[in-house]
Order: sequence, then C-alpha cells, then structure tokens
Amino acid sequence: MLRLTAVALLCLLPSAATLPVLAQDAAPAEQAPKNPFFSGTISALAEDKVTVVKTVWGKNKETRTFLITKETRIEGNLKLKARVTVRYVHDDEGDRAAHIIVRTSSKR
Repeated sequence: MLRLTAVALLCLLPSAATLPVLAQDAAPAEQAPKNPFFSGTISALAEDKVTVVKTVWGKNKETRTFLITKETRIEGNLKLKARVTVRYVHDDEGDRAAHIIVRTSSKR
C-alpha cells in the first residue's frame, strides 16, 4: 500500500509543478497585440509620425497614430489620402511603425 501511494505521488507531482509555470506564461501573451498590422488611409502626415484612419461600412472609424523612426522601412511614397498598411510595435512611447507599405491603386 505504501508503494502504491508513493508511485501515485510521483506521477502527480510533475504535473502539479507545471501548472504555475503555465499560468505565468499565459499572462504576457494576452498583453501582446492580436494583430500588429493596421491598414487604412493617411489622414495626417509629419516627419516623425503618421495618422491612419480605417473605415469599415457599418462601424465607427478607427484612427491610430504611429511614430516614424530611422528604423522604419517605408515602401512607396507617403502622402495624404494614400492607402497604407502599417506593421507596428508597441513600446513605451506608443505605437512605432516598423514597416509601412503604400498601396497603389490599380486603374482599370
């Protein structure tokens, strides 16, 4: 009987030890943005930041401002009313644009 109890404890001990670790790992994943991309139209443009507005039918407009740094990769020419997709990173100063792609409209 003593051996059976010892074996049962040894089997349950490793699984019980991993539960707190799993709970700690889940918290940082929730803080990360679900989708680090934002697409829309440029509504304001300065040397160090760009403001993008996303409009979806039947929903409210969503506006985001992204910091532009020397590490920001820009594909295309930034100008007002241009359609863009921004890959961003959230840091202490706010949302920093890591990569901006200007979408060209295809004329048919």
